[in-house]
Amino acid sequence: MQATAYTYDPETRSGQVLLDDGTPVSFDAAAFDAGGLRLLRPGQRVRIETETEGTVVRVTLVTLQTF
Repeated sequence: MQATAYTYDPETRSGQVLLDDGTPVSFDAAAFDAGGLRLLRPGQRVRIETETEGTVVRVTLVTLQTF
């Protein structure tokens, strides 16, 4: 699902994203590292992948695809 970066701490590599309905969702360093990102700015659109219990397992940038 897509979200917007809300907070990010480069020292801990963790933060929060906001879902489109405004719900904040936290992510940890493992989820940040799994996405291969180096930096995240507030306001950036991201894609998050979650486990069934809602834990974020990967944060990646939204990319534009052309067909």
